[in-house]
Amino acid sequence: MQAALLTIGDELLAGDTENTNATWIASRLTTRGVATKRILVIPDEVELIARTVREYAAAFDAVIVTGGLGGTHDDVTMEAVAAAFDLDLTIDELARTDVEETLDAVRERLPDLDIDVAAHASIPAGGRALINDEGLAPGCVVENVYVLPGIPREMKPMFESVAEEFAGTARSREIYTTMPEGKYTSDLAEARERFDLSIGSYPSRRNGRRCNRIKLVDEDEDTLEEAATWIEARIEPFEETD
Repeated sequence: MQAALLTIGDELLAGDTENTNATWIASRLTTRGVATKRILVIPDEVELIARTVREYAAAFDAVIVTGGLGGTHDDVTMEAVAAAFDLDLTIDELARTDVEETLDAVRERLPDLDIDVAAHASIPAGGRALINDEGLAPGCVVENVYVLPGIPREMKPMFESVAEEFAGTARSREIYTTMPEGKYTSDLAEARERFDLSIGSYPSRRNGRRCNRIKLVDEDEDTLEEAATWIEARIEPFEETD
């Protein structure tokens, strides 16, 4: 399974908000064997979001979109996703009930709160609403596109509610070494060609010490094992210390 992530918001592009959602979701997908092939940040622009969603929905098995849900002027994600599939926005009754119940509870301490229930409860026609247990605006699923809130405390439980729908066969193996990266670059290039798998090398820390982390990714466990053994025979392994 291959997935793409779209994180929506001018505040992300301006650096006002750290894009922790992309890192968290990509990590969760990796643990489920799903390969994340794209991560893109785009502004709150309906036409651009719609065009990108349409392109990615055709290119990948799943697309996860976060941010831009709600009732403010820049919350345009639902409108854009509907446009991507040439759908109208319609009120989802399950979502409306949840929004109304949430507002009833909030109004006990904020009696003057004015919220457009219909706007919050509207999703692309035919989509499946995802109830927001930690907030107000629901998410939804339209074909292979999953729309989630941008607020992490709302996004995370909503993702977990559909996590079982993401599954893949990608597996990984990590090797740690204290060797400088330049000393084994040619070995990794040869391993990539020899075993036909994905290999990356990254600065890291292990037990408080600087090192390099070599990550191997493939769908076949035997290939991973063989490649890891081949590489370990050509590098200086990281030695654990007490």
